[in-house]
Amino acid sequence: MQSARVIKQITPPASWADLPWGEYYRAALERQLEPWWPKIFGFHLVKVGNLSAEIDSRSCLISHQVNMGLKGESMNVIADPHYLPFEAKSVDACLLAHMLTYSVDPHWLLREVDRIMIDDGWLIISGFNPLSLLGLRKSISTVCRRRFYRAQMFSRLRQLDWLRLLNYEVLYHANFHVLPWKSVNSLYEPSLSMFGCLNVIIARKRTIPLTLNPMRARLLKPKFSNALGVVKSSHQRD
Repeated sequence: MQSARVIKQITPPASWADLPWGEYYRAALERQLEPWWPKIFGFHLVKVGNLSAEIDSRSCLISHQVNMGLKGESMNVIADPHYLPFEAKSVDACLLAHMLTYSVDPHWLLREVDRIMIDDGWLIISGFNPLSLLGLRKSISTVCRRRFYRAQMFSRLRQLDWLRLLNYEVLYHANFHVLPWKSVNSLYEPSLSMFGCLNVIIARKRTIPLTLNPMRARLLKPKFSNALGVVKSSHQRD
């Protein structure tokens, strides 16, 4: 993985309301996840961070849902997201709403999530899209000194590469919410979706490598020629 670690401390927002147009972002993300919650099943769903805790997941089939973060009244577990206090392979699904965005070490965070995830577990990631109006404003505006604009913006393709290295199968990914100051009820321009301010990825942890090693495939291939040779030899002796 290409390093994404930052030296300076990034303070994540305590709520979507702390972000400019944050409530619009939350509503737009909830609309993206709405058709997926009924497909996610299991015993334990962990929502990491304050922003994840505020996402409506009542339609998810997992009844035991745990909010986990450094602080907050809505948290069920108080802990550092980079050191998750759960056993390996104990969680069926995990929501990281903009957690990579405000993480000092996104790779470490992903590995920790991967450690606690069961085989075929569900992982949901959201973040800001650098190829958007927000990314443009961050690069040219003097307002970038504000806390929100110190957030990291990783492209969707970069995040997909990270997940493939961890052997996750990506089921859905999209950029959305092109105009940050508009609500989700406003007119949506699908042709401009690649420039959406937000991105979301839904993936599942797989145990079988997604790309089969050709050399290993040859070793595993049944040697029918040898078997046929044995049969032929036995007939000749008869």
